[in-house]
Amino acid sequence: MKVLLKISWEALQWEKDHGIDPKFLKTLAGQIKQIHDLWIGIAIVLWGGNIFRWMAGAANGMDRTAADYMGMLATVMNGVAMQDALETAGCQTRLMSAIDIPEVGEQYINRRGIRHIEKGRIVICVAGTGNPFFTTDTAWVLRALELECDMMIKATKVDGVFDKDPVKYSDAKLIQKATYEEVIKNDIRVMDQTGIALAREWKLKLKVVNLYKDGAMLRAIQTDDEGTTIG
Repeated sequence: MKVLLKISWEALQWEKDHGIDPKFLKTLAGQIKQIHDLWIGIAIVLWGGNIFRWMAGAANGMDRTAADYMGMLATVMNGVAMQDALETAGCQTRLMSAIDIPEVGEQYINRRGIRHIEKGRIVICVAGTGNPFFTTDTAWVLRALELECDMMIKATKVDGVFDKDPVKYSDAKLIQKATYEEVIKNDIRVMDQTGIALAREWKLKLKVVNLYKDGAMLRAIQTDDEGTTIG
């Protein structure tokens, strides 16, 4: 079995205003290692908002293409930090970038990524698709398809998908299961429309879980009782 994890930028910064919280990154690496130790293949896609939003003032009014490349580079920085944490935890990893940065990681080639996973290495995919105007959501679904993953897991700061914002509304209800048709019809913002359309077309299974709940990602793989299941 192979899963592709998408780690939100809020998760990496934890209680900080920006950047990366090293203590939580260590905890996160431990959770991913629990999955890895069960011989489950893992690929990871990282957002870069924790760094890019810190630089948002510099990007204000900037050309969209330039701003998108800044965002891609922010994911590379997160990827290097994630790689270091996982290697420290005892996992073998490969950082694969859609932008060629040979001093930092390998150029992304899907067959090479599949082979790394087969050899027990965790593949960390950074720099999105390598193209402006495509979001990390699109890159996430694309990598899941290319690396032949059985499931996508979105690890974020809430317990799953709710009928309304659980941060603002105390009576928000968790949606345990939904189809992609329901996601589109009810405008549930689990990812952008391009990503949803691609995942729907190829019938990819998606789980949305709370990264801050210990073992939530592993339970999401093993059972449908954790978080929200879409597909």
